[in-house]
Amino acid sequence: MTIAADEHFMSLALDQARLAEAAGEVPVGAVVVSDGAVVGRGFNQPIGRNDPSAHAEVIALRAAAEHLGNYRLTGCSLYVTLEPCVMCSGAIFHARIAEVVYGAADPKTGAVESVTRLFDEHRLNHHASARGGVMSESCGLLLQTFFARRRAASQSPPV
Repeated sequence: MTIAADEHFMSLALDQARLAEAAGEVPVGAVVVSDGAVVGRGFNQPIGRNDPSAHAEVIALRAAAEHLGNYRLTGCSLYVTLEPCVMCSGAIFHARIAEVVYGAADPKTGAVESVTRLFDEHRLNHHASARGGVMSESCGLLLQTFFARRRAASQSPPV
């Protein structure tokens, strides 16, 4: 993809992240792209769905699979605002996503480069290419602002 295309699709993922934030969820968003068109969208919803697997990537993969009528998303790209965790990386591999493009690195649970390098594990039967840093400042700022507000609210005396 071109830089312009990467920024376009990451902007759409950021729109999804803002939906998560509006719902009180950690603001992470994702879109799945096939042949230049969005075929799946998702945002973090583990709290609202009472589902620990309801991460943005998983929601977007499920939507794309339903849209395309196939759980194999061969040739698709996944754009996500935060580096995928181990759980999401496993779903990405099983879906046969070709490429993952993410915004901000995740120093606590990132499975591409930050905590572990799962995408470099050659013993796995499927590999997706991965690259980070696309609109990382915008993606990171959304998360930083969310957590700063959350910390401030938890430190405020009750009214």
